[in-house]
Amino acid sequence: MVVGIGKIVFRLHECHSLKAKRKIVKAITSRLGNSFNASVAEVDLNDVHQRAEVGFALVGNDRSVINSKIDKIFNMAEDLGLAEIIDTEMEIFNV
Repeated sequence: MVVGIGKIVFRLHECHSLKAKRKIVKAITSRLGNSFNASVAEVDLNDVHQRAEVGFALVGNDRSVINSKIDKIFNMAEDLGLAEIIDTEMEIFNV
């Protein structure tokens, strides 16, 4: 079994309340989760208005497929245009 995990840190320029942040984060997590059948959630920076940290996980049996999906998740997150990506991390391991 191959597990791929990733983290994306976003900068939310025009966010001045947690309600506005929640709207943007929910849009990002639902689109990424639905498009790639991945588990996606906000994992840190919950009380910071202008930053969001979203984590995701994928499970499969082919390392190259998981790597490709993670790259596509990063690309789609950027293409959504809802927030600026300031950092990304990924890790793939066999269990």
